[in-house]
Amino acid sequence: MTSTKRFPPEVRERAVRLVFDQEREHNSQWACIEAIAPKIGCTPQTLRTWVKQAEVDEGRVDGVTTCDRERMKAMERELKELRRANEILRKASAYFAQA
Repeated sequence: MTSTKRFPPEVRERAVRLVFDQEREHNSQWACIEAIAPKIGCTPQTLRTWVKQAEVDEGRVDGVTTCDRERMKAMERELKELRRANEILRKASAYFAQA
């Protein structure tokens, strides 16, 4: 059984900043992440995920930014709501067409 432990955004930002700042002092980015993760209280893979997303958000590597991901989620919610409303209107139209 795994437990999910939410970290505040400030902790995430600080951990990522530590990795970026101390990266040059280690042989690799992964070595740096392995050194910092226990200090933060997360697993190295969790910290690596945060670092990868930060690299995308800063434009260092290609990928979907956090802002774009949030916008896509909002658009998907809106699309779902519009489809639901459209279905209701379609059924109402069919009902009134019978009368």
